[in-house]
Amino acid sequence: MDTLEAITYLDLETTGATPLRDRITEIALVRFEHGVEVARWQTLVNPEQSIPSFIQGLTGINNEMVASAPTFAEVADKLLSFLEGAVMAAHNVRFDHGFIKAEFKRLGITLRQKVLCTVKLSRLLYPEYKSHGLDAIVQRHHIANIVRHRAMGDVEAMLAFVEVARNELGPQALNQAVQTLMSAPSLPPHIDARLLEDLPETPGVYLFYGDNDLPLYIGKSVNLRARVLSHFHSDHASTKEMRISQEIKHVEWITTAGEFSALLLESKLIKARQPIYNRQLRSERQLCTWRLGNDPQQTPLVNLVREEDIEPSQLGSLYGTFKTKRQATEVLRTLAEAHQLCPKYLGLEAWAKGACFSHQIKRCRGVCCGKESHEIHYLRLQQALMAHRIKIWPFAGKIAIKEHSNENDLTQLHVFDQWTYLGVADSEGTLANILENSVQFKFDHDTYKLLLKALNSRKTQVIALSEELQTAEFY
Repeated sequence: MDTLEAITYLDLETTGATPLRDRITEIALVRFEHGVEVARWQTLVNPEQSIPSFIQGLTGINNEMVASAPTFAEVADKLLSFLEGAVMAAHNVRFDHGFIKAEFKRLGITLRQKVLCTVKLSRLLYPEYKSHGLDAIVQRHHIANIVRHRAMGDVEAMLAFVEVARNELGPQALNQAVQTLMSAPSLPPHIDARLLEDLPETPGVYLFYGDNDLPLYIGKSVNLRARVLSHFHSDHASTKEMRISQEIKHVEWITTAGEFSALLLESKLIKARQPIYNRQLRSERQLCTWRLGNDPQQTPLVNLVREEDIEPSQLGSLYGTFKTKRQATEVLRTLAEAHQLCPKYLGLEAWAKGACFSHQIKRCRGVCCGKESHEIHYLRLQQALMAHRIKIWPFAGKIAIKEHSNENDLTQLHVFDQWTYLGVADSEGTLANILENSVQFKFDHDTYKLLLKALNSRKTQVIALSEELQTAEFY
């Protein structure tokens, strides 16, 4: 911190969590220059809208307290004077920075501010701890006499944390961590920095282009600005990263409502646009899976099915996703050896009467020569394959995964049926169109994995859909 010429520690209280819809109710800050405090300021702000009751209970700021307070427009110039030429430090700085930028934008002012996040600073300085919220920091470092959830109280908690870190770890370690977090990317000379000025700090997908309309690289992030700029840091993680940064001529981006939305869009765009620096696409590998037959006595008991030939009725009898027939065969052979299954009945060995070779060396329990029943062998095969099973669709019909971003106030509903992605809706009209239109079943392994992971998360909002439009889902 001492190496920064000027730094302003700031905290806000607001009417909610969405900068585009909610407003600031309190501002507090302390400005340092060359390590010395030079100014301290706090003010209530009239948000020009009602403060929700649960926010009043959290912060202690009610509608009566802010009724006679100045509006943001009336304190904007003073706030700018405290921020001018300084790094703005806040705990979860994306939140505070997002609100301040939104307030200034309402006044026709575009704020360009260097920022420092003390959450990231705590993680860097104290990686042994899991939680880095202010409450956890105050408790962990025994910081006393702090009024939490009021703006100046939270600023003082940040200042106390920085002082604790300086005393415990030393000024050099503190300053080095700050410099690491503040290290600016070095843009190649052929990229106009103005092209990246409007990069949002929201979830989304970005596309890097070279000299033509074919993208060099497509990526996703929960913070587009941070991720895109990370490509231009001097300490490239790989030769590929360096080559990408040298070839980029312009950047495009698409904001989404969250990480799941970004993952789906990234997968779709990569397969459609086939950027040269992305990994080899799965759609080009002709994925295949093993289908288990219904008759314990049939031969072979399993057959390979290509991804494009999978039908909804087969779900639940499919096992594994493999890049090649050779890989699928190797996995099946390994399972056969581990579970003493008959390679003849699995199609791994040419059919002939009598015991298979594996039985002769005691690696098959003898279904091929009557020493094991077909039913028992079939059940053991099912058990051996179970870890690789592609799941049956667990819902009665269509569902939607709902995501909402407070940063851009965007809500998206991603509609699925039988693991097939039917489309994304950001309004009641587009949702109605998706529900009305029939989409041919198409199993896609990437979509299957993304959706399966989302469904296993407690944070995922799953909505069961009928043909009747659920109008309340976008509010």
